[in-house]
Amino acid sequence: MSVAHVRFTASSAAEAPADPAVDQGHRHEAGVVASSVYAHGVRIADIPIEEAGEWSRKDGHVVWIGLLEPEAALLKCVQQQFNLHPLAVEDATNAHQRPKLEQYGDALFVVARTAQMIDKRIAFGETHIFIGHGYIVSVRHGASTSYTSVRQHWETCPTSLAKGEDFILYAILDFIVDNYMPVLESIHDEVEQIEDKVLAKPMARADIERLYMLRRDLLRLRNAVGPLVEVCQRLTNGSVPQVRPTLAAMFRDVTDHIRTVQEKIDSLREVLAFAFEASLLVGQSLENSITKRLASWAAILAVPTAVAGIYGMNFKNMPELETHYGYYVVLVVIVTTCLTLFWRFKRNGWL
Repeated sequence: MSVAHVRFTASSAAEAPADPAVDQGHRHEAGVVASSVYAHGVRIADIPIEEAGEWSRKDGHVVWIGLLEPEAALLKCVQQQFNLHPLAVEDATNAHQRPKLEQYGDALFVVARTAQMIDKRIAFGETHIFIGHGYIVSVRHGASTSYTSVRQHWETCPTSLAKGEDFILYAILDFIVDNYMPVLESIHDEVEQIEDKVLAKPMARADIERLYMLRRDLLRLRNAVGPLVEVCQRLTNGSVPQVRPTLAAMFRDVTDHIRTVQEKIDSLREVLAFAFEASLLVGQSLENSITKRLASWAAILAVPTAVAGIYGMNFKNMPELETHYGYYVVLVVIVTTCLTLFWRFKRNGWL
């Protein structure tokens, strides 16, 4: 069963309370979202960080710790418990890392970028994952949906959770990738609204700026998603000892989801580009229509202006000035000419 099939609830700092029968008096310190130990897929206790290393060394036990923007002192404590590499801990402290997979001795360090739609903009965060024998530690920074729902769901499936820390790694990565889709669906809905409006009238400056911002955010999202393909491929090809070959199919499934996300991003960027081009064409068409209309009226008004200009000159030797019906003849000529021009322009679609 994929994590995508479960309805997850967004939360940025709260983990589900532990079983009332287990460690009722234990409270997590600041920055610790959850710190639990599992035996054969069943949570048996919520533990303090200081005891995590001892629990992870017990046969059949897995420690799963979730941290949210921890202080350096807290990460130092985690490092001491699991003997984490200083460079990996430094990356997890400073954040702003690109998605990657690094192996430090018998431990694995994975970085993934997260994304959420906040105030109509894509906000990015990071998740750093340490995984080794008997433990997995996730460190979240920035915009990210809490992994509470991942933990709650798989706690109801002890047989799956009993597969170990590499299965939890799969569950977290699958959840991260699946949460790209709500962001893309939100943008897709807005893009459809833009498409409906773009042919009706030229886009205002604010609409053009919005198009630009969406395309830029989508590019940033693609840059965040792309490196995850390489990460998952390494987890699949058997070159990482912390991941058993039996889980290769699950990480291939995550890879497929990432490629789907990439395709949808590319599709949305193309639609936004077409919308912008269509808006330019509509604007040019409207400008041409206005130019034709102005030129038509200028040509029509040029007739009486020219006639009036000729007869407005103060020459005495103009024979038609003495004609009895000259005034009426000139008016008829002006009106006839103007109506003829109006009819021709109207028939040609200029008016």
